[in-house]
Amino acid sequence: MRMDGLRSLVVGGGGAGIGRAITEAYAEQGAAVAVADVDRARAEEAADAVRRAGRPTAALVGDVRSTADVDAIVHGAAEALGGLDVLVTVVGGQVAFVPAARVHEMTDADWDLVHDVNVRYVFRAVRAALRVFLAQGAGGTIVSVGSVTGFMAAPEQAGYGAAKAGLLSLARTVSAEYAGDGVRMNVVAAGAISTEVAAAHQSADEAAQVPLGRFGRVADVAEAAVYLGSGESSYVTGQRLVVDGGVSVRGPFA
Repeated sequence: MRMDGLRSLVVGGGGAGIGRAITEAYAEQGAAVAVADVDRARAEEAADAVRRAGRPTAALVGDVRSTADVDAIVHGAAEALGGLDVLVTVVGGQVAFVPAARVHEMTDADWDLVHDVNVRYVFRAVRAALRVFLAQGAGGTIVSVGSVTGFMAAPEQAGYGAAKAGLLSLARTVSAEYAGDGVRMNVVAAGAISTEVAAAHQSADEAAQVPLGRFGRVADVAEAAVYLGSGESSYVTGQRLVVDGGVSVRGPFA
């Protein structure tokens, strides 16, 4: 078991899509997993899957845009599991929350919402987890699901790209500030992943442009999150692990 005995929290969409895949992968690898989602039914369904795997769990509900909710989720997970070793932040995106728009067409409200659900909540969750880690005195690990858009241009997604770039910067800063406390933070920089939400905006023609010839699967991201959340990556911090099928390394005229 690659994560045997680790106490983890998957926050922000932990009950569906990539978050659900990570939840189940962590449980399969021996971790206790608290699941947080804005939808109670999804959180409880994911927690049931963890129980079926024989691991301790808790279903937590809250809105990641609320500092009070995020603090309650993190401390609730630590209380339910007897401590916390790994924090995973998942939720993000633009098209699921606001319309695609060029920079001159994007409103302040849309920009703020995209940042709330992509980087501000991660800061809130990381801050709360750091307080738990420091109080425990045994370090901890943070894995955030980001995007290649954080270091590549994505037309009509300026807010999303800026937020994901901020996430990468946050990971580097946390890694530098808290390495002496035994805390690591890394980012899975995902490419186009086929989820229920994303599938409505994906086409076979787009998949054919990916060097590996397909969209990513939620399991691809989950496996990366297992590696970064486990002791296998104990000497890795402040890094981005790109899971994009080769999109970010191919030249534009290939």
